[in-house]
Amino acid sequence: MVREHGEAEAAGIVESFSQQMRALAETTHKRAQLTASATASAGRVTVTVNADSVVIATKFSSDIDDLDFDEIAKAVTAAAQNAAAEIKRKTDELFQPLKDERARMPKLSELFEGMPDLELTPAPAATLAAPNSRERLAQEGAPAPEFTGAEDYDDWRSGQGTGITDRNW
Repeated sequence: MVREHGEAEAAGIVESFSQQMRALAETTHKRAQLTASATASAGRVTVTVNADSVVIATKFSSDIDDLDFDEIAKAVTAAAQNAAAEIKRKTDELFQPLKDERARMPKLSELFEGMPDLELTPAPAATLAAPNSRERLAQEGAPAPEFTGAEDYDDWRSGQGTGITDRNW
């Protein structure tokens, strides 16, 4: 009787695992179809990303020429970052039922004595700092750029000016 109970329990676990694998495959397929869009600069820039947060479309409104190049660049970056945040939210929402089901499942250590539990630690969030910015360099452990031999503007301005901007040139 004990053996039959153990076999039935094992069969139930295997069936539950099989159902989870099917649900995972279906959810992964649905995830691959996800997209997210975000706008910036009062709707002048719209960026759409796929499920991997890769930009798949960028659109400018007809009044984009109201912005200078720096403003357009900042708007594209902001819209892309917001779209990526939205795709992460959608992905988390899509996978939440699977996470909930997994939490209800027994751990390996509960099924097999001495078996370690497998826990995945989430990867740290990637920085949104610009390349070579102080924040990015600090996270990489690289020294921030230092400027030596630079003259303070106010000191330079108060001096006689002997550089290329000297009026005597």
